[in-house]
Amino acid sequence: MSISEAENLTELADRYGSDKGSSKHRYTELYHLLFHPYRHSEIVFLEMGLLIGGPEHGVDKDRATKDCPSIRMWLKYFSKAQIHGLDVSDFSWFEHERFTFHRCDMNNREEIANTAGKIDPAPDIVIDDASHASHHQQSAFLEVFPKLASGGLYIIEDLRWQPKTYELAGITKTAALFRSFQNDREFTHSDPSIAEEFNALIPQISACIIEPARYQKHRKDQVLVVHKK
Repeated sequence: MSISEAENLTELADRYGSDKGSSKHRYTELYHLLFHPYRHSEIVFLEMGLLIGGPEHGVDKDRATKDCPSIRMWLKYFSKAQIHGLDVSDFSWFEHERFTFHRCDMNNREEIANTAGKIDPAPDIVIDDASHASHHQQSAFLEVFPKLASGGLYIIEDLRWQPKTYELAGITKTAALFRSFQNDREFTHSDPSIAEEFNALIPQISACIIEPARYQKHRKDQVLVVHKK
């Protein structure tokens, strides 16, 4: 067994400089538990949001990008997976035989739908680490989750933070939206039409869990995992 095969996902995150590892969010502790059975399987994996510092932080979407730490981590961790990356900034310079880049504006639901339609076969795992704006997260879920493979996992990160640059006044936060489903088995939203769209997806949902920041009970909701039937 090589050193890279012996490394767990947190060790790989730390090696490649991803904030998903031990230095900040510790998401990889959960992800290693969920993803390890697929580590050497021919799955399709999609990550939305490839590098911190985009328009959600007031930086121009045409910023220069010089690293792609999480994608490098996923390519090493999943030895046979086809990895897709989506971002509003340009990462087309990053080339790998198992990686496909899609440039997409999360503020445009039609673009999200068009991009999701190009990912074939259907993704088995999706991680939304994009702008973190509530309506972006919800539009992406509504467009991408129905296309997720049966038995797939859909994850939304950083639920407790929304960018002032994008967040809409009065919108139901994504954490509260999924908490309403957990508590009442029905989605509640400030926009009844959005609630209706989410409730139409309930028959496709097998499980829904929300973990607090750094897995500490007194911290705010941080990461969502939805399992598809």
